[in-house]
Amino acid sequence: MSIFIKICGITSTEAAIASVSAGANALGFVFAESARRLTPARATQIADEIPAEVERVAVFLRPTIGEIESVLDRFDADTVQADAGSLVGFDRVPVLPVIRDGHWLPPRGRLLFEGARSGVGEAADWTTARLLARTRPLILAGGLDQHNVSEAIRSVRPHGVDVSSGVETGPGVKSPDLILGFIEAVREAEKAKVTP
Repeated sequence: MSIFIKICGITSTEAAIASVSAGANALGFVFAESARRLTPARATQIADEIPAEVERVAVFLRPTIGEIESVLDRFDADTVQADAGSLVGFDRVPVLPVIRDGHWLPPRGRLLFEGARSGVGEAADWTTARLLARTRPLILAGGLDQHNVSEAIRSVRPHGVDVSSGVETGPGVKSPDLILGFIEAVREAEKAKVTP
């Protein structure tokens, strides 16, 4: 089974195309306070340039349901990613709940496990992630780059990986070369049979 790859914090058409060309399965568009934050109109412009089979993820940080709804009225997301507690009762589109400590889990489905702070390259606790990955389709995020993603896959055995700052030359500035290097490292890890 191929590892699911999400490139998060897309801010330009060039970064989106580079990600898709390299083999990303999903792109994350950030609607939280961040150097990577987009308006729904700008996210739509970028998303319109990528193939329909690439998952478009609307990324939030501790939003209200009203904030999510406001974005979705103007941006056609396939999935909403937000803190698990923020998504209780939300059923407009599929969700990707974010878990940081592993103490509370939604009842089923995929989840994203990351470090204590989003979007700053802080590594997740791989030991906790490994335990969760045994029971759920887990996407590992936080502090990943082309140099450590193979080790992360070997240690955690996740369903997928998510990267943002690890493929940037500066906050919000994605590098096509770093995106390609990251995705190639993931695929090499698969060939080495370090996947689930």
